[in-house]
Amino acid sequence: MKKEKFDIQGMTCSSCQAHVEKAVNKLDGIKKVNVNLLSNNMVVEYDETVLDNAKIIAAVVDAGYGATTENDNVGCSSSCKISEKSEDKKTNIEDKLHQNLKSMKKRLIASFCFLIPLMYVAMHEMLHHMFGLPIPNFIKNLFAGPENALIFAFTQVLLLIPIVILNRNYFVVGFKRLLKRTPNMDSLIALGSTASIVYGIIAIYMIGYGLGHNDLELVSRYSKDIYFESAGTILTLITFGKYLETKSKGKTSSAISKLINLAPKTATVIRNGKEFEIKTEEIILEDIIIVKPGGAIPIDGIVVEGNSSVDQSSITGEPIPVQKEIGDNVVSGTINKNGVLKIKATKVGEDTTLSQIIKLVEEASNSKAPISKIADKVSSIFVPTVILISIITAIVWLLIGQSFEFALTSAIAVLVISCPCALGLATPVAIMVGTGKGAENGILIKDAESLELLHKVDTVVLDKTGTITIGKPKVTDIITSQTLLGNTSALNNARIKIIGNANYNLKVENELLKIAGSLEKNSEHPLADAILEKASENKVELVEVSDFEAVSGRGIKAKIKDKMYYGGNIAFMKENNIDTSLVTEKSEALYREGKTLLYFAKDNELIGVIVVADVIKETSIDAIRFLKNKNLEVVMLTGDNRLAAEAIGKNLNIDKIISEVMPQDKEKEVEKLQKAGKKVAFVGDGINDSPALVRADVGLAIGSGTDIAIEAADIVLMKNDLRDVDTAIELSKATINNVKLSLFWAFIYNIIGIPVASGIFYPIFELKLNPMIGALAMSLSSVCVVTNALRLRRFKNKNLDNVKEKVDSNNENEIIENEMDKTANELKSKIKENKIMKTIKINGMACNHCKMTVEKVLGAIEGVEKVEVILENKEAVVTLNKEVENETFKAVIEEAGFEFVEVI
Repeated sequence: MKKEKFDIQGMTCSSCQAHVEKAVNKLDGIKKVNVNLLSNNMVVEYDETVLDNAKIIAAVVDAGYGATTENDNVGCSSSCKISEKSEDKKTNIEDKLHQNLKSMKKRLIASFCFLIPLMYVAMHEMLHHMFGLPIPNFIKNLFAGPENALIFAFTQVLLLIPIVILNRNYFVVGFKRLLKRTPNMDSLIALGSTASIVYGIIAIYMIGYGLGHNDLELVSRYSKDIYFESAGTILTLITFGKYLETKSKGKTSSAISKLINLAPKTATVIRNGKEFEIKTEEIILEDIIIVKPGGAIPIDGIVVEGNSSVDQSSITGEPIPVQKEIGDNVVSGTINKNGVLKIKATKVGEDTTLSQIIKLVEEASNSKAPISKIADKVSSIFVPTVILISIITAIVWLLIGQSFEFALTSAIAVLVISCPCALGLATPVAIMVGTGKGAENGILIKDAESLELLHKVDTVVLDKTGTITIGKPKVTDIITSQTLLGNTSALNNARIKIIGNANYNLKVENELLKIAGSLEKNSEHPLADAILEKASENKVELVEVSDFEAVSGRGIKAKIKDKMYYGGNIAFMKENNIDTSLVTEKSEALYREGKTLLYFAKDNELIGVIVVADVIKETSIDAIRFLKNKNLEVVMLTGDNRLAAEAIGKNLNIDKIISEVMPQDKEKEVEKLQKAGKKVAFVGDGINDSPALVRADVGLAIGSGTDIAIEAADIVLMKNDLRDVDTAIELSKATINNVKLSLFWAFIYNIIGIPVASGIFYPIFELKLNPMIGALAMSLSSVCVVTNALRLRRFKNKNLDNVKEKVDSNNENEIIENEMDKTANELKSKIKENKIMKTIKINGMACNHCKMTVEKVLGAIEGVEKVEVILENKEAVVTLNKEVENETFKAVIEEAGFEFVEVI
């Protein structure tokens, strides 16, 4: 199957869209056709062994429209000539819009320049009587009385002719559609305007006949109802509406335009040791690109020299710049903030992240949501139905005895008030704005169907590793033998210490990290990276080791200053006769949490344990809470062991946990939920979760933006932030509600407008619609639909905004507290005051709410002066002015719903 995109010329309303779609769908080999009225293009999937581009273009041309592919201009029918000229494909979207608006604006101004005097000539007496406008004597002498009726009529003809010429497209296209039996909005305008003009011409003949036969009454009657001003007003007001509509529609594509403009036009490249400035499209793989401070990165690549912070907000939506050093990946469209970077190109042209994003957003904007089928069905029969209603209106009024003028104006009003445009624009403008807004927030939506389905899901299945958790092991606890021995010998099994002892503990922990890091730097085990990262974070200097040996599946050993050191699992300790009973109780509790323990010993003596786990992302807590607040069932799906999965599930209050699932079986678990009647969204990393992403009703790939699973997922979340799932659901809900509102008003407008225009209420209320008012209403209906869609540009996820406000506030308080704790004078004063400090280890704390709860219950104990909860270390440091029993701490902590571990 091949997918091809075509530009369509000559479409003006949803009826045109329906006709083009119908014409192409008739061809053999067509799989899918999607015609977009907003962007005037068509995406076709077809069997290239049966069909080719030329046949598709021929079908469009035969339907009365023009079509071109991106690479040729074959098949442009005569309708192309009356359309705005196609701009070069490389021209940016804003330039195209500017040219279209500029041309339309000139035509509109010129039309008004002739319409204003036409209206004054035709209605000068009415304007004088209604508004007191003065009538110059030469006007009175030139146009007053039946004897001047021909001058009065031909002056209007002369003023109308330029308006007709300026807006001739409506007649040429409209009548062409009629001849091909595919009438559209232009046909309605052409018929209405032509009817007014023809009646005006008949009136001129009747005036001439009256003057020739001295029948002044006949002259007077026809000179009052020439209707040339109605034709001019209809054409000008429709053009005015089209101008406003085009201007508004341009705003809907601003997201794509911004994305296109992110890529710089030129780049500085190093070739043969020399710097050259070349066009971005001329960059080839492995070119070295120089990006100076403030410059945009033109390609995807790897930093080979320099370091700088890079603003990735345009791609990921993340506002905080990311530090980039040698070996780090950078993506196109991001901004180098400071420092010069030299980057080796790994992806260029259409393969870059930015190009893929632009392609994805464009495809989503051009796709159709299922809800649009309602409007498509109506649009296909709308214009013929309106023409039929117009004819019936004229016949009925004539049959019941109304004048020809009354019947004609009613029929014209029906034609010009009917608006298929509003129906056709309701869905695509909202989809384009919605997908564009998603792109601004780092949420890439592949098609409109996924956008519509997302807000209907009732179950969200989350992969654990890399989605809920950070996806790589980190050091969570460091247990040293000195600390444990100190704990057992202290009063009441708890060590009384002053604040200065915190520095001692850190020193002991760093000694263990120094030994562990020195051993592990020679290891290739994945857990070694976690220890080395922690050692680097604590600025621990490593030492050289000798006689290094790695024992597969067990651990490592080596000498440091002629002393033998061991590191590994508990089995490795037992093999080397190392007693681990000191940490047995603590180890069992950590094992129950699904954590991995690495034991370290010196000769035959245990010196400590380093605990490693794949930790939960900070954002996952809020994300799951948001989903549960929507009454969605949250399921965690993971290949990890049951203990680790249940520990994380318990901390996050997840409804259902499915553990020890092989990657190929994740898809089956999703299918089981679907067979149980669930609408399932699956969220995974987009690589090993591909089958499950495809199987789900909506698949969401969460990734860094440099490795997006476009093929497997329906929606790509560029940031590693699970809260974007909630944002995507909120955006889906807002977009579809916007579509429903626009469709409702488009239908209601026509349901009310057509009967009023036909004069159905005239016998009861004497309510009759002037064709000029009908033309204005028709124009503004489309503008209203587009304006309604533009409201989506103000979309924000209120849940996320509320969390950010709280986080900012908490961060500010934490910074102040941390700075106070670091102040040497405060430490000294606390030592002098001999304040009692106790550190209480607590399990079950997962968020700021837990932190505040623990601080509250501990702070209420008599003798407690201050409580500081350190969430990352799962501990609370309390300052006492008198001794408090450990059992008192245990009682209040367990009553609050948390697990009391120990006091140190």
